Amino acid sequence: MGLITLVKELWMAFFFLCSVQFWRMALLWSFSILFSYYQLFKASLSQCQLVKQVILDKCPFFSQKLVSYPRCSPFTSNFRPVCVVTGATSGLGLAAAYELSKEGYCVVIVGRSQQLLSETIKKIQDSNEDAHLKAFQVDLSSIESIIKFKISLRQWLLDSDLHCSLQLLINNAGILATSHRVTAEGYDQMIGTNYIGAFALTKLLLPLLESSPVSSKIVNVTSFTHRAVTDVQVDEGTVSGKRFLRSIQYPYAHIYEYSKLCLILFTRELHRQLCLMGKSHQIFVNVADPGVVQTNLMREVPTILSCLALRVLKFLRLLEFPKSGVDSIIDAALAPPGTSGAYYFGGKGRTINPSELSHNAKLARQLWESTSKLLSVTPFGADGNSW
Repeated sequence: MGLITLVKELWMAFFFLCSVQFWRMALLWSFSILFSYYQLFKASLSQCQLVKQVILDKCPFFSQKLVSYPRCSPFTSNFRPVCVVTGATSGLGLAAAYELSKEGYCVVIVGRSQQLLSETIKKIQDSNEDAHLKAFQVDLSSIESIIKFKISLRQWLLDSDLHCSLQLLINNAGILATSHRVTAEGYDQMIGTNYIGAFALTKLLLPLLESSPVSSKIVNVTSFTHRAVTDVQVDEGTVSGKRFLRSIQYPYAHIYEYSKLCLILFTRELHRQLCLMGKSHQIFVNVADPGVVQTNLMREVPTILSCLALRVLKFLRLLEFPKSGVDSIIDAALAPPGTSGAYYFGGKGRTINPSELSHNAKLARQLWESTSKLLSVTPFGADGNSW
């Protein structure tokens, strides 16, 4: 039985090695992470000391000037702040939930498995007995599940002694699927989970974020892999993932990169709309890129190849573990009030610039419109698109 399993594993590894998508990951993703670190290295050479700056008014999105921001404690004497962390049952999500619980947040952990949610609560409470936690079972690839979560979350806030508002939303949930799967709404599951789910959840929770008596924040967790995208379409067929089905093989690497670029473009457009509506002083939105972190994201890649990749990355000192890889997410979550439109990478409050394509304001607006149209024919409907 062991020999049969080994043969199957080797055959799968050979199949992956012969695919264009594997080499796209091996080459383009490696170049992308190296370029991100090059930006940090270049900034360190040009600055004798870290520049610390708090932006109190509207800021240019993804400023060309690389800035480091200090962390600020969220705790207030009047009420306990509440944050929502998606994909919180493992890896970066679990690490973020734990760190934020230590900062005094009441952490709402969101995940697909009830068993994993229960285990996550126990893990965090074993390390931090003062942690205030609440778990909700949600499938971020399902619009219906997201809507139910919004209703349940609001009711829980009303029934608790907490202020009926949110102070922080971290859109961390993400998958790397190596085969095509479709959501209930007909979207590609990877795009549905990584981007469309985050878009829908953010819009549905905006009223709670806006109701906060103090400024609130949104952190979208993206990836350096977005740099591998050189040309992008944002029509409904592409955003839903249907256009990618024309490929002979499922372009999993390309779709993952695309979903992460969409998150950045969504962040840009959300920031712009908040400014236009005069809410940029109340809700701040940033992007966090953890870099290469050892999580279960690669679980669908053959074990032989994923282990080899991790060894190489560890040898090159590019591999982070969740405990340290979460730094950029916490930096964005605890950024000074008024900080908005920053791309956090590398920890220590440091920011860099994303790809040139992610600066395209017209593309960001078109993506927003296409996504809104897709969701308008789902249960999300007019309620979510009315904001």
